[in-house]
Amino acid sequence: MNKQLQKYFVLGILFIFPIVVYLFFASGINNFAKLPVLQKNILEISEWETLSGKNVQLENNISIIGFWGDDLDFRKLDAFNLNQKIYKRFYKFKDLQFLMVVLNGNQAKVAEIIDELKKGSSEDMSKWKFVLGDEIKIKELFSSFGSDLELNKKLSTPFVFIVDKDKNLRGRDDDNDMGTLYGYNSSSVAELTKKMTDDIKIILAEYRLALKKNNKYKLDRDI
Repeated sequence: MNKQLQKYFVLGILFIFPIVVYLFFASGINNFAKLPVLQKNILEISEWETLSGKNVQLENNISIIGFWGDDLDFRKLDAFNLNQKIYKRFYKFKDLQFLMVVLNGNQAKVAEIIDELKKGSSEDMSKWKFVLGDEIKIKELFSSFGSDLELNKKLSTPFVFIVDKDKNLRGRDDDNDMGTLYGYNSSSVAELTKKMTDDIKIILAEYRLALKKNNKYKLDRDI
């Protein structure tokens, strides 16, 4: 290869390489791993009674949903695990809420759990929200998740679920242990730490990326 060809070869590499690198990373962003949708159209809860008296809804919120039913004494450890491993890490995200579904009549026990969670905690606990329903409403809501999990006789389960802003159930469709992972066992610190934490990170990053794209689109339109 003569010197002239070598010169053009080097210039070509210097010119093409940055473009290839850019396309590689741009492709990576466009194909960003998303948390799979496992079930669409989860029932809305905006008409349910809440402990705080304020309306809550699934739409336009990322919701961590648990079913405690009439089993609150047995769910205290789960509440502690969720608070320590998930809530404290993510509660500052604006559109994230923690919704616990409770059988009506357990208001006093819910208040006890809230008080226990507040002890020794400096975090804002306002993202913990409780919705109260009767047996039929709780079963209908749980059924809308379309999962392979079941409520116990007290309308309770240790599993908690991630529901996105469009009321879709998110989870894993290729989990090494479960195959399809509809919910996360809040009785297991390991599962909350190793699986649920990662999956919440994914869905939050998903929405951050979408927000950046929307803002860029608006900026381009304004220009």
